[in-house]
Amino acid sequence: MVRRRRGQRMRLLVSAYTLSPAHAHWDEAVEQEFLGRLSTLPGVDAIEIPWLGRIHPHDDDWMLRAFPRGIALAITPLPFVMRRSGESQRYGLASPDADGRRAALEDMARLRDDVAVLHGRGIGPVLFVELHSAPRGGGTALALERSLTEIASWDWQGAELLLEHCDADTGTRAFEKGFLSLEQEIRAIRDSAAPVQLWLNWARSAIELRDPDAVAGAVRTAADSGLLAGLALSSVSPRASAYGPAWVDAHLPFDRRDAEGSILTAERVQAALDAAAGAEWLGLKLSPHPGENSIDQVVDTVRSHQLVLPSRR
Repeated sequence: MVRRRRGQRMRLLVSAYTLSPAHAHWDEAVEQEFLGRLSTLPGVDAIEIPWLGRIHPHDDDWMLRAFPRGIALAITPLPFVMRRSGESQRYGLASPDADGRRAALEDMARLRDDVAVLHGRGIGPVLFVELHSAPRGGGTALALERSLTEIASWDWQGAELLLEHCDADTGTRAFEKGFLSLEQEIRAIRDSAAPVQLWLNWARSAIELRDPDAVAGAVRTAADSGLLAGLALSSVSPRASAYGPAWVDAHLPFDRRDAEGSILTAERVQAALDAAAGAEWLGLKLSPHPGENSIDQVVDTVRSHQLVLPSRR
């Protein structure tokens, strides 16, 4: 595992698809300009893109022909995993049901093959591929361990595997994702002995814990395990807002907290970064401010958050 050296800046990964003006309503010209500007923004070291069962959510040919070259990538299949989980309660890498686990492994094999296609066309490099411990409730660490062992044996073209922790099924309240607990995920990685690291998201831990001041403790647990590769900063609101219902994983910004009830304060950002000491990567996973979805506005959203980040050394 790569660890950040003392005095070394945390590298910045920005989630592109949550910001893109062309993600939900496809426009290749808008997407090309947006990605070009985001990928050349000073201080951005890599961008996160989604995998929804194919190379590109809308146009595979466009992806292979026109996607900006030279920017490092992380790939998340989480939107796809959530859709598949909605279709079957048995689906997931942590499923104790053999058929449900096999279906998830087959999907990850298709993702592996698409990473190879991107690699062959000079797109990337793909630094990370994110994995998730579905199903939504009822998963087991043992099933996840077996899945990680198999997935880690595949050729990922040099990409590292990250297990992204999402809110767990606590058994005490309705969940958003409902995957395994952080402790179960750490145990599965260790027992598998697979070269897999952890990725945390501030908002998703807040959704799980319902206590924003407890998130730093979860980050510290991940860091103390020696497995934490990075922490994504994304906020959430405990009340309904223009972004959706209370406690929904809508990637709220945190540079204008007063508008929509965002609870990720400057003090909580600093506490989370202190707890993540040694992690190499810092992520920004943001949705545009409501009504602000032009390319200029969403790029400015990234810039404004870069300015409010505390020291990352």
